[in-house]
Amino acid sequence: MNTIFEHALWVSPLFWTLILLVAAIILFVHNKIRMDVVALLVMLSFYLSGILSIQEILVGFSDPNIILIALLFIVGESLVRTGIAYRVSDGILKVAGNSEAKVLILLMLSVAGLGAFMSSTGVVAVFIPVVMMICRQMNISPKRLMMPLSVAGLISGMMTLIATAPNLVVNAELVKDTNLRLEFFDFTPIGLLILVLGMGYMLIARRWLSDNNDESNQDTMQSSMNELINEYGLKDRTKRLVVKSTSPFVGKTLDQLHLRSSYQLNVLAIERWKHFRPSYIMPLGTSEIKAKDILM
Repeated sequence: MNTIFEHALWVSPLFWTLILLVAAIILFVHNKIRMDVVALLVMLSFYLSGILSIQEILVGFSDPNIILIALLFIVGESLVRTGIAYRVSDGILKVAGNSEAKVLILLMLSVAGLGAFMSSTGVVAVFIPVVMMICRQMNISPKRLMMPLSVAGLISGMMTLIATAPNLVVNAELVKDTNLRLEFFDFTPIGLLILVLGMGYMLIARRWLSDNNDESNQDTMQSSMNELINEYGLKDRTKRLVVKSTSPFVGKTLDQLHLRSSYQLNVLAIERWKHFRPSYIMPLGTSEIKAKDILM
């Protein structure tokens, strides 16, 4: 009896499905192989094991929700390439000035607003270097703004129908079973309520987050930036351009140069040396370029 049971377990599709699921999770955690490659390997394994047929494996690609999610990534990338996402971050400092509370509120509103129409992961990735530069300029601990950034990214999934994939999946099942559908902004009222509560909580909770402004904190910020660059594979995409004294850029503002539309370049920070030490300037549209500036 035990032998029959063990044999049935060994050849059970459920057994192999669990094995493949665990293997995929391990590969995702180690992050040595790209996630899309892992997903394709899992699909191939399901076919080779005989659990699913070719038609069953590929049927998901004909699902309208899958196509819509793929198109949302195109929308998100267009927001970045056209500079809209960065213009939002530029406006945060213009409006908030040196008020940390205003920066926190505007940051969460911006992230939740953009995350309602594009991938929240992409929004957070766009705002990470922006937040690091704001923290450096305001001389505050990154924890005081990085946590609100993450919370706003999560809340953005509650803002619209397309804000996150589970919303689309639920809507598809609702249409299939009842012929009813969720409207685009049906999620928005509860999302706005959660966002307001989240901002109120973060305004209070930030008081318990570290705010050490010593030299070790600066080293931590630099270390965190390096880790993020390595994590998102930005090392080969980030360049440092030195502005020569004869450059036509000298004396002009970033808005006048149109670097994003003309050259597809996004300036994350301006490094300017003073008294043999570098200082980092948040790249606002009105920031004037000077000779020997280093554009990151």
